[in-house]
Amino acid sequence: MIWRWNWGVRFMDSVLRLVVCARKVFDEMPVRDAISWTSLTLAYAKCGDMDAAVILFDEMPFKDMVAWTTVVTGLAQNGRPKQAIELFCKMQNAGVQVDDVTLSGVISACAQLGSSQHAEWIRNVAEKSGYGPADHVVIGSALIDMHSKCGSLESACEVFEQMKEKNVFSYSSMILGFAMHGHASSALHLFRRMLRTDVKPNDVTFLGVLLACSYSGLVEQAKHFFHLMENKYGIKPEVNHYACLVDVLGRAGELQQALDLIHKMPIKPNGGVWGALLGGCRIHGNPEVAEIAANHLFELEPDGIGNFVLLSNIYASAGRWEDVLKVRKMVKSRLLKKNPSRSWVEGDGGAIHEFYAGDSSHPMSGEIMRVLGDVVGQLGLVGYEPNLGCVPYDLKDDEKKRILMSHSEKLALGYVLLTTGTTSEIKIMKNLRICEDCHSFMCGVSGLTGRAIIVRDNKRFHHFRNGSCSCANFW
Repeated sequence: MIWRWNWGVRFMDSVLRLVVCARKVFDEMPVRDAISWTSLTLAYAKCGDMDAAVILFDEMPFKDMVAWTTVVTGLAQNGRPKQAIELFCKMQNAGVQVDDVTLSGVISACAQLGSSQHAEWIRNVAEKSGYGPADHVVIGSALIDMHSKCGSLESACEVFEQMKEKNVFSYSSMILGFAMHGHASSALHLFRRMLRTDVKPNDVTFLGVLLACSYSGLVEQAKHFFHLMENKYGIKPEVNHYACLVDVLGRAGELQQALDLIHKMPIKPNGGVWGALLGGCRIHGNPEVAEIAANHLFELEPDGIGNFVLLSNIYASAGRWEDVLKVRKMVKSRLLKKNPSRSWVEGDGGAIHEFYAGDSSHPMSGEIMRVLGDVVGQLGLVGYEPNLGCVPYDLKDDEKKRILMSHSEKLALGYVLLTTGTTSEIKIMKNLRICEDCHSFMCGVSGLTGRAIIVRDNKRFHHFRNGSCSCANFW
């Protein structure tokens, strides 16, 4: 593991040295044409320095379609979807023609953002530019993925059925879309439909199938498809396929079988594999197996505080309070902090409103906290109690409740409750896994208000309706 990390560092160091050399050559060039400007911009984008890429792009005396596309796709690939969309809008206003590469980049940005209004807009742009899904399989497949990630399976299915030609990517995108929304039967039905065509499945197709089985607890089907992948189609399972199978076994309570599978894997298990096992231990309360999984995760992901939180919660559920204290001391000694939790919702005109955990900078922050306080009071009457175990710090209960109340998805929910009608669907996007307290809170609010709530976390979609979630509390 160490040598791979060192190799990666040396490789990136070499890339950065090459970019520095390229910049020196560029600065010394007496005449710079469009190719030299764009090439250096691309080099910055490839090594992740989008600030330098954007500055260079702004300085370009002439910007052609390739230059615009380089920066739009670079922003999308480096996790800056809002900037990518904003730049694409400027590209449109400048009257610059687009191609399938440009569209693929901005479609990816819309998918990351999860914005339904932007999704419909870029789909219209694609069609008006001659890249409609009916006649362009690459763009069609990208649009399926985008609509799925924006929470609109209906639109994704519409695009899929419009496509005159369907390849393995379009089928795989649609299967993955069904899977991430918990529609296992639709995913498996489409997979069987695919097998009746000339299109052969690939590793991504089977990943979607296994995810569908995993999210719906289809143990025997998952085993069947896992073996079918290699025995019939010659596709060797990769680490993500193993993670799916471990996950479905763990959810079903077959923790020892899942552990045996990990030990027999021909490839080294990664954090996803051990994390799937730890998640199964959380569901079924098995601290012994949880310790094994957690110890591997502590080595593979030393800064992953979520693993410490899960293990602590498992110990707490088993009444092993001394072990809970040990885990909390580990968190404190390692100075671990969670990645900033960020949630966002879409407002009028496609405006994106972002909320960070514990952040009170939003102009409606006071009103948001008041409406959340009212909701907590009403939920308390029907049995809701904040899950203090979701706060992995040694604090007083009141402070823990305050922290839980300011989780980013709750702040986003409070904003939507304040600013939208009483019957409209609520859609929240989140960069991390939704915690157990927020999950039960969303269930309660959906029952209390009668409004459908959709939350996309970093794993899947949760559809909350009438007090329950589509994941059946297994996520």
